[in-house]
Amino acid sequence: MHIKFKSNYPNYRAKQNNLLPTPQRVDADDSLRGEGVTIAFVDSGFSRHPDIQGRVVVHADCGTNHVIETPNVVEVSPLSWHGQMTSVIGAGDGTLSGGFYRGIASRANLVLVKVSTPDGRIKEPDILRGLRWIYDTRHRYNVKVVNVSVGGDDVSNDPHHPLYVMVKKLTQAGINVVISAGNANMNMLVPPASASHAITVGGYDDKNTPNASHWSLFHHNWGKAYDGMPKPNLISVSAWLASPLLPDSATAKEIAVLARLLKAETHAEAIRILKQGIIALDLKAMELEQSTLSKAEDKLDDETITKLQARIYHHKIIDEHHQHVDGTSVSAPIVSAVIAQMVQVNPSLSPEDVREILSSTSDPLPHFSTEKQGAGLLKPKRAVQKARLAQATPLTERH
Repeated sequence: MHIKFKSNYPNYRAKQNNLLPTPQRVDADDSLRGEGVTIAFVDSGFSRHPDIQGRVVVHADCGTNHVIETPNVVEVSPLSWHGQMTSVIGAGDGTLSGGFYRGIASRANLVLVKVSTPDGRIKEPDILRGLRWIYDTRHRYNVKVVNVSVGGDDVSNDPHHPLYVMVKKLTQAGINVVISAGNANMNMLVPPASASHAITVGGYDDKNTPNASHWSLFHHNWGKAYDGMPKPNLISVSAWLASPLLPDSATAKEIAVLARLLKAETHAEAIRILKQGIIALDLKAMELEQSTLSKAEDKLDDETITKLQARIYHHKIIDEHHQHVDGTSVSAPIVSAVIAQMVQVNPSLSPEDVREILSSTSDPLPHFSTEKQGAGLLKPKRAVQKARLAQATPLTERH
């Protein structure tokens, strides 16, 4: 008897993994991978994920006033997932997918900056502590790009807000600061996304297809910086992106079992998969009894199939190692990775040069307001090409 489970991303084809990888989604230059460039990721926490191993320069736990620097991640908790997601989407080398789900800056060096406190909070002083540490160590670690995928607390038009001041100091020190706009679909930005010197990134939904006629804006925030500058500066793909599972977590163990169901062709094969992995499954969450699966012999009943399929959808499963995610938290690292490519071909670029290039090479998404998308769609190949040309001719002479 045949059976068919499926994933819930657009254009899914049965028993095929056809979720497009990030470089293909945005048409990035595959010959450049950020080699020799260091990106700092400021986030809730990180893990020793195989896709970034060997390229971590330092891990800084800035969760308290006593910053702890270690050669790599020491502690992994549920808070590690978000930073793992952003760093791997931006700069992972695709080890667990045979190179398929790699980031655009897959050879960049990484500085991982944890800013969550011991009680799991992230407030503006914590983000500030992480950014200040980057500024203080900028000569030691030679960071060229900072990716911030966490947000502050309250709207502020105070030009002296500490986060605005720190973003400006980093920019003036030659460091590109990229910050996610937020996902509340509101005309409202909070620090540090509302810093005028930041490259604030919104998002678009490409429906997992290269056919741009199907694309639409993501539900990101927009508005103005404290000095009236419109934000976001540009938008990047922010939906249906392949993200790694937190290794050895309960969720990863359950997904490893459920993902195998996507390849099952018969009831007998599905039953065998479930019985072998029954210990890893959260049966309570699926409202299933162990006896229901243990006693199954040649066919799963329709109710059980429905509950299993709902769980696959709940986890947004792509395969044994990945689920799809969305948000400006993941569109920002894509922009950061493209900036790493730009700096790779032209290390002399200033943050002002980078901002001008990204803006002038982007394309507006038709039928949506400039207010919500800034310069429009990130165009990596154009940006890299203009960065390369600027090496021969000073950018200020090319207007």
